[in-house]
Amino acid sequence: MIIGNKNFQNYTYVMAIINLTPDSFWKESRKTCDNVLFAVEKAVKDGATVIDIGAQSSRPNYVEVSADEEISRFEKPLELIKQNFDVPVSVDTYFSKSARIALETGADMINDIWGLTHDCGMAEIIAQFNASVCIMHNAKNALSGNIWRPITEFLQNSVKIALESGISKEKICLDGGIGFAKNKDQNHELLNGYERLLPLGYPLLLGTSRKSMFGGLPEERLPQTIESTRLAVRKSVLFVRVHDVKENVEAIKEEYAKING
Repeated sequence: MIIGNKNFQNYTYVMAIINLTPDSFWKESRKTCDNVLFAVEKAVKDGATVIDIGAQSSRPNYVEVSADEEISRFEKPLELIKQNFDVPVSVDTYFSKSARIALETGADMINDIWGLTHDCGMAEIIAQFNASVCIMHNAKNALSGNIWRPITEFLQNSVKIALESGISKEKICLDGGIGFAKNKDQNHELLNGYERLLPLGYPLLLGTSRKSMFGGLPEERLPQTIESTRLAVRKSVLFVRVHDVKENVEAIKEEYAKING
């Protein structure tokens, strides 16, 4: 997969979460314009190969903020990151207005938790800037019964939207949407069968970092996150999106050593 000037393949890479929100569920991930460069510098030093910045929390029961509020949160930090680091940057948004400003400011990818379905102008804007996209499964109502059919049908439909809008195939990745419209058991079923999304024909991104599916408090969920990252390696997932870069990078290296040793 191509993001910015980098080509990612045949490995599991770490995407670092940088939250520019006051209400993200993991408080240690919350950054501001004052400390975002320090956070990105540490993430890159620790082995992150993509930075994902978000200006709207998507935690359970979050209160949506407007595109204008999103833009006011991410525009300056994004500009600073692009000025100071040669690293691909993804912006987490489902508003086309936010996406346009992000891409004009230098973002390389849009990470859309509604898989191009929330805002009908999103796919066209991504294509216009020849940018990359992460398409995530989501639903307005919680899934029931067999989870695989609605997930795969949603992702297939979103890919169709992307391709018909002119987004390049090599600039698309898919996310099964762990923690979105799924209960705890469904989240674990999705995680344990994540390779079932590979036949869709696109690289995968896994986002489990410190999520509630692991139980306990966010502060206590790093070991389970790392185990899911090890699982991602074994299932040929291209990206893991995490808060704790260093620990997950080490887990990936260890897992590949086992596979190749």
